[in-house]
Amino acid sequence: MIVLKNANYIDWQTIDFKKTDIIVENGMNGKIRFGTEDSVKDATVIDCTGMIVMKSFVVGHHHAYSALSRGMGAPKKSPSNFYEILEYVWWTLDKALDKDMVEASAYATAIACAKAGSTFVIDHHASPNCIKGSLDIMAKAFDRVGLSHLLCYEITDRDGLDNAEAGLEETADYLKHRQGLVGLHASFTVGDATMKKAVDLMQFSRSGIHIHVAEDLYDQEHCVNHHEKRVVERLHEFGALDSTKTILGHCLHLSEPEREILNQSKAWVVQNTESNLNNNVGYFNSKGLSSNILLGTDGMHSDMLRSAQQAFFVGQGFDTINYPEAYRRFRNAHHYLSQSGFTGDGDNNLVVMDYQSPTPIDKDNFLGHFIFGFQSADVKHLISNGTLILKDRHLQTIDESEILKFTQEQAKRLWKIMKK
Repeated sequence: MIVLKNANYIDWQTIDFKKTDIIVENGMNGKIRFGTEDSVKDATVIDCTGMIVMKSFVVGHHHAYSALSRGMGAPKKSPSNFYEILEYVWWTLDKALDKDMVEASAYATAIACAKAGSTFVIDHHASPNCIKGSLDIMAKAFDRVGLSHLLCYEITDRDGLDNAEAGLEETADYLKHRQGLVGLHASFTVGDATMKKAVDLMQFSRSGIHIHVAEDLYDQEHCVNHHEKRVVERLHEFGALDSTKTILGHCLHLSEPEREILNQSKAWVVQNTESNLNNNVGYFNSKGLSSNILLGTDGMHSDMLRSAQQAFFVGQGFDTINYPEAYRRFRNAHHYLSQSGFTGDGDNNLVVMDYQSPTPIDKDNFLGHFIFGFQSADVKHLISNGTLILKDRHLQTIDESEILKFTQEQAKRLWKIMKK
């Protein structure tokens, strides 16, 4: 049991402020209650005077496999378009990953997410030469740090049908004992046979598809040329959009009919603003879409506050987004996880922020602080499923210095392989 004393608690749904002590239950999907700690014995007590306490964050779309890329050398060829960015950067990197690198990537990502206030990560993984057991390796790393997760393997035909089958098998094995999704890379690297098998697995396991959609125009052009239809139409015909658990990444280059299909579907769209800027693929526009929009990082970083703020700033010129809409998208992942029946995002997931503002903060101006003030550096404590995993900005569950030594060693190995 944890007691947060003198907390300035903000309800994540109503943005109501309350100064109170908070008693935090331990365990998956535990509850919180308000009151004093007098009746609670053997509790861990944290003084939150002057600090903000609210529900922790969720990363709606991540790529932990990219975690060791920071600072790596230039690719063998300078990419001139999106396909070449994949070919010479990310597909070169993911092919080089082995078990130790996958583990290091997961640890690095989990650490970064926790320090930025997230207790739940939805990840889209790829390691074509290390498929079998890769999801369990990642899950154990996230578990050890103390984060809940929803993982999938990026099934694709780009490395041959044998690898596609291996991705399907890894997914099926993982979903037998863990919550997760059925991952697909993108329409342009997934043939009809693999697509059908993936959707069949989605239906059998009562899960959802997690796939990149129309991130670049190439995806649409390929789909029209090879399937005589657009990407969303193709997914719709296969039944991939029939699950409330399905997540479609990016969705930048959509036609009006595609937007209408998505608007009428059960699927969720995840926006990744900074990744889109980095790859120069276009800008997200929510026109014609339903309210089922999440925010992610796409492996660029692990800071959801930053993702929300950039969605707002960039969206001023390309989207219809205001303060409430930016916050709604930021918090939508909680609704996604709840309605889908996934565990690990209960009320006892809390972030304590040492936010020292030069101006007052209350319900009326909270969204202004959210957009212009909050930073991941303000995260001081983090409670995941009722367990204090970050205290005074230091992880309590692992020896971070030892883990970072490991991740740096694996990054060097990775970079060396990529140069060959």
